[in-house]
Amino acid sequence: MAATTLTDRAVVRLSGEDVRGFVQGLVTSDVAGALPVWAGLLTPQGKCVFDFIVWDDGGDLLLDCEAEAADDVIKRLAIYRLRRPIRIDRDDSLSVHWAMGGEGTKDPRLAALGNRWLGPTDEPASGWLEHRLRLGVCEGRAELADILWLECNAAELNGVSFDKGCFVGQENTARMNWRQKVNRRLVVVPASEGGTRARAVYPELGLSVEHRRVDDFDGAIIPRWLKEALAQASTA
Repeated sequence: MAATTLTDRAVVRLSGEDVRGFVQGLVTSDVAGALPVWAGLLTPQGKCVFDFIVWDDGGDLLLDCEAEAADDVIKRLAIYRLRRPIRIDRDDSLSVHWAMGGEGTKDPRLAALGNRWLGPTDEPASGWLEHRLRLGVCEGRAELADILWLECNAAELNGVSFDKGCFVGQENTARMNWRQKVNRRLVVVPASEGGTRARAVYPELGLSVEHRRVDDFDGAIIPRWLKEALAQASTA
C-alpha cells in the first residue's frame, strides 16, 4: 500500500442549501469557480485564523485542514451559519493524501508542492513537512495564526481573490494590496533554535518559520516564487 496519507490533516464536510454561497462570503479565495483552491478564514482585521484547501464533492464542499484545528474550524463556521440549513461535520471516512506525481491534483498553492487528493486512509506519508518548508510554503496555526494574510504570502500562493467580492477581513487585505504595502513576510530559515521572530521551530529538520521585515531576509530560504514576487513592484 502506498504511503501517502498526511496524518496531520483532516477533512471537514459542508453540505446543505447554497453551501458555495455561504463559504464564498467568508473566505479569501473564490470558491464559485474551479476547485480546489487554498483559502484563509480571517479576522475582520485581516489576520489569519485558519487556512485550508477547499474541494468540491458534488453539491458539498470539503475542507482539507489542519487536523488539530478541525473542531475549531467547525465551531467558527457554525457562528456564521446562523439559521442556514447547512451541516458542518468532520468526515472521518476521508483522509488527505500527497505524492510528488501520479494520482491527484496539483497543489493549488504551488505546483512544485506535488499532488493532493482525498480518499480512504492508507500508510502515513513521509517527507511532506521538509518538502513544504524547503519551498518556503507555510500553513497551519503555529505558522500563520494572527499574521496578516498578505504577510503569509497569500497573494503569491494563490490564496486570495481581489475580484470575488466581500469576505471576512477583505477591507484591510484589499487596502494592503492597493497600497502595495507588505512590510513583513513569513519566511523559512535554516535554524534549529527559535529566535525572537520565530513562529514555529522544527529542530529535527534544522528549520524554522520566522516573521521578518522584507529588508531583513539575510540567511532565509528565498525560493524562486518569492524571489520573483519581491522583484515586482506589486505585491499581488
